[in-house]
Amino acid sequence: MSTLKAAYLNELYKISKKKVIIFASIFSIIAVIIAGIIVYSVNNFIGIRITGCSEFSILVLSVLSYTLIPLFTAFVCIEMFSGEFVEQTIKITLTSPAPRLKVFTAKILAIATFIATNLIFVMLISFATSLFLNSTSLSIFKIMLAYISQFLPILVFALVVITIANLTKGTTSTFMLSVLVFLVFNGLGFAFPYFKSILFTSAFDWYRLFLGSYINIFKILRTFLILCGYGIMFFGIGFYLFDKKEI
Repeated sequence: MSTLKAAYLNELYKISKKKVIIFASIFSIIAVIIAGIIVYSVNNFIGIRITGCSEFSILVLSVLSYTLIPLFTAFVCIEMFSGEFVEQTIKITLTSPAPRLKVFTAKILAIATFIATNLIFVMLISFATSLFLNSTSLSIFKIMLAYISQFLPILVFALVVITIANLTKGTTSTFMLSVLVFLVFNGLGFAFPYFKSILFTSAFDWYRLFLGSYINIFKILRTFLILCGYGIMFFGIGFYLFDKKEI
């Protein structure tokens, strides 16, 4: 356990030094502020009420969950795997006392920490921005529940990117293939709505199941088990490829 902890802290330190963290923060702030300006302008000057203060953070989540959050998650995953293999810095990591399984697990834990931190950051700035919107009530619990539930779908997407990163050799090819997979899965959901529920991309809006007046426990559990299945599968495939990859 101490070896895994040391490897995790090392990977966490490497993530904290990457420029993608700064870009993710800046673009998230800009996106939320722009969304706030648009909502405020439409609500107060045009007279059409898009959303209230209690729903603004949910609106932001619904937009960023398909854009900036998975985009920067993909960037981090690519840099943590393909980037290190391309730059040959992975040799330093693999010569440490930690075996490859612990190194792989530590990288995933570090990426999971990034995802959680990113979601919390977006939640806080969206909530702060929503305070400037005209509204009568706030629902902090619903906002927190929505952002917490969004962690698992983004993590599964990260595992997909990690698998692709260990399958390809370059960072560009990994990014392009990850985007293609994301678009294909979303396209399949539209083309075959009957099978949409078994695609991991359909779970990107499963937080809505927690927000209604009636909470369908069975549907939530079903989606959770599907996501766990995807997670276990891509973790296993990703580690197999990582373990067999030459440096």
